[in-house]
Amino acid sequence: MNTNDAFSDTQNAGLTNAGLTNAGLTIAGKTYRSRLLVGSGKYRDLAETRAATEASGAEIITVAIRRVNIGQDPNAPSLLDVVPPSRYTILPNSAGCYTAKDAVYTLQLGRELLGGHKLAKLEVLGDEKNLFPNMPETLKAAETLVKDGFDVMVYCSDDPIQARILEEIGCVAIMPLASLIGSGMGILNPWNLSLIIEQSKVPVLVDAGVGTASDAAIAMELGCDGVLMNTAIAGARDPIRMARAMRLAVEAGREAFLAGRIPKRFMASPSSPMAGRIV
Repeated sequence: MNTNDAFSDTQNAGLTNAGLTNAGLTIAGKTYRSRLLVGSGKYRDLAETRAATEASGAEIITVAIRRVNIGQDPNAPSLLDVVPPSRYTILPNSAGCYTAKDAVYTLQLGRELLGGHKLAKLEVLGDEKNLFPNMPETLKAAETLVKDGFDVMVYCSDDPIQARILEEIGCVAIMPLASLIGSGMGILNPWNLSLIIEQSKVPVLVDAGVGTASDAAIAMELGCDGVLMNTAIAGARDPIRMARAMRLAVEAGREAFLAGRIPKRFMASPSSPMAGRIV
């Protein structure tokens, strides 16, 4: 299915979803101006991390607790020195975890390091090669974390049934992959994303697979409430410029979604009226 074919079907469906207006993205009771969330890994150094993050306009920054120092090592430079919690919402994630037990432990550690911070991004991977989510373990971890008081944003497959179960468990945001993590392949299954968007009462954010600005715009035009990315920015030839491009793409895609695209036609439709023409 062509990505564009899903647009018209979601224009009306998305109007009943969380985050209808362009007033901002609300997650777990807090509203953010930016609908772009960014990761903090893969940059050359902390200075580049700071510059790209600022250029993106993002307010939520995700951090891999098992890979990035946010206080675990007091003798090493900390990410929080350049992405301070006073300015950004830090979103600890369980990247690199392959079991529910490891993911829960990792996010509990993140909460402790961040002084009781409840918002967390759950990732439980199923395969080291494709980094697809392990959904049985994801569901198990989500139940445990919600019961433990976390506000869980969850990385998941683009299966609408699994997404609905995660919402019923109590996750505050559903984050289906658009394609493989870090692949840059863009949105491969817009129809499944559309089904998730239509049914969800919590924000839906594309997570993984964005390669360039047009991918981010397409996600927003489909009706997603936001987009999270890391490699697409950090791996670009010019990360700071790409961060700006992604910010603009997310804004443009959201505006286009709210404006409503024209229906597709099989035949041409003249833009100039026939009545009153000079003959």
